[in-house]
Amino acid sequence: MKNSIIFSSPFGLVKIAEEDNKITELYFVKEVNMESRHTSPLLIKARKQFLEYITGIRKTFDLPIAPQGTVFQKEVWQALHSIPYGETRSYKQIAVLIGKPTASRAVGMANNKNPILIVTPCHRVIGSNGQLVGFAAGLEVKKKLLELEKAL
Repeated sequence: MKNSIIFSSPFGLVKIAEEDNKITELYFVKEVNMESRHTSPLLIKARKQFLEYITGIRKTFDLPIAPQGTVFQKEVWQALHSIPYGETRSYKQIAVLIGKPTASRAVGMANNKNPILIVTPCHRVIGSNGQLVGFAAGLEVKKKLLELEKAL
């Protein structure tokens, strides 16, 4: 059974979902819908860790995750976990890291499909020119997340 929780944060409404005791989704939503939601101890833990992260208390997450995607997407998402807190990498650097140096655009597309925002830190990936580009929750949220990490 898939469980989910929606809660308010300083960055907006957040939805976290889990299935088989692993986090499968974390993303921002515009409104609370009336879908069936059932909480779980893992969702409570994930909510707590997320709130600790956005308040500067936590720098890493300790959650079991199971993102759904292609083999390539999972390879990119795994590489994102190597980006240290407070640092950024370019799409090109991630492409090189996974051994596919000409796949910058594909890395960008995989980043765009990341189902577990923040825990899998796609917000730490920027353009080669240092500009903020692409983030499912919007560039303003990405900017705030990076500012939060740089401030600590």
